[in-house]
Amino acid sequence: MAEYNVSRTMSTQHPDNVNHPFFSDNTEIAGEDEIKEVFYAFSHMHCREQLWDCEGKEVDNFVVKKLFSKYEPYFSRHMLGKEVFLTLRVPNPAVEKNEAKVLLETLESIPRNFDAAKLFYNDEIAPIFEIALPMASSAKELIRISKYYRQHVVGKQHLKLGNDVTIAEWIGKFKPENLRIIPLIEEKDTILNPEPIVEGYIKEEKIEDYQRVWLARSDPALNYGNLATILMLKVSFQKIYNLQKRLSVDLLPILGCGSAPFRGNFKPTNIKNCIQGYPSVHTYTLQSAFKYDYNIKDVTAAVNFLNDSMPSKPVQVDEKKLISIIEKLTNEYRKQVKVLGEFVNNFAPYIPSRRKRKLHIGLFGYSRNVGELKLPRAITFCAALYSYGLPPEIIGLNVLSEKDIDYIKDIYANFDNDLKDSLQYLNRDNMKIFPNEIRKKVENISKMVKYEVNEKHKKITSIILDDFKRKDYRLLMENITRAGFVRGFLG
Repeated sequence: MAEYNVSRTMSTQHPDNVNHPFFSDNTEIAGEDEIKEVFYAFSHMHCREQLWDCEGKEVDNFVVKKLFSKYEPYFSRHMLGKEVFLTLRVPNPAVEKNEAKVLLETLESIPRNFDAAKLFYNDEIAPIFEIALPMASSAKELIRISKYYRQHVVGKQHLKLGNDVTIAEWIGKFKPENLRIIPLIEEKDTILNPEPIVEGYIKEEKIEDYQRVWLARSDPALNYGNLATILMLKVSFQKIYNLQKRLSVDLLPILGCGSAPFRGNFKPTNIKNCIQGYPSVHTYTLQSAFKYDYNIKDVTAAVNFLNDSMPSKPVQVDEKKLISIIEKLTNEYRKQVKVLGEFVNNFAPYIPSRRKRKLHIGLFGYSRNVGELKLPRAITFCAALYSYGLPPEIIGLNVLSEKDIDYIKDIYANFDNDLKDSLQYLNRDNMKIFPNEIRKKVENISKMVKYEVNEKHKKITSIILDDFKRKDYRLLMENITRAGFVRGFLG
């Protein structure tokens, strides 16, 4: 594989943090604080890429201009688009109809940002040249964006205004001429079969060097369960690697993981285990808990370690065997979540918000298998269950046979470690609030490994349940936050 100037670390705006960063006066990060966050991620954390969300919030199309004017000395030394990168995540018109036109606004802003960088650097450097499309389900969705940009954003410069000048002569040239589009793959069928999306796009766009492919971790865990998602990713990374060999185009996977075990167990203190679990991943996302809920020295050490490390081949797996285990786990997880849905939704309003925005639509509400059940987003879902003292990672594990567990341990080296990390937050005393079927299953799963209970967390979750029973919602919210401090993430 050739070496490309593609970052190993991508800072994101996922609101899974408990602490708010020192540069924000508000517990909710918004507006100008997000501009500060980009600078902070680059300059203090040594992160090389920032994801800028253009979905579910007011879009700031002047982000590049603001960065240059506020932090001129830094960006004079570190070129945006060459040394550090800004990647946009846009709404998917196929799913987010109400936000669809935000995509067009965002595409229109890219040449203007190019002009700002040209003025700043006195050189033709594209500060933004990559876009991530969430919930990608077909190559067509990516091709449409690429074609729209070429034909209607850049292409319009060649049009004449009547018998007068062309738009380019009137307003100036439109650059960059092309964009790289990254599929963000989030549903089970597409995670298990990423080839049609990736191959279709590469062939249509005639890509010859590299293509990034982003696999989600949080939403699939919410929809199909934690372990099912881990196994799905193992299959997917193997397929992506095999596709790379077949196409002779380097595929550089991104993994979108958070600090909670349910969302990846990706935290500054667990970096080496994560790389061992997903060795072929090229870029890891650093979400807000990773950045703000740990000592800055640990954070920068972890980021530097990642920046200096190199991806390798994925873990080899038996796809057929894994798919049958995945089906079993998913069915059991969904059955139990139906029972737990009401409990989650009771706590959801009291989970503190950390960003003034909504992320894109969750898939659970669309799933026919789950009937009418509506659940909050993955971070809130996790925070609610941890606050009860029921770690969400263990839901559904009761269906595993000894044979399943033996095979899983062969291909998932961190199985025991991750389970211990999760079970430390189990509060057995609180389980009496749940139906008997859930209690029994939790009891059986807790015997899978030896673990130590986090007594501090147990104490707070017992108080949380008392607060809820007494309807003391102000204290409930405070204690949910306290429990998050102990864990080192909100959800």
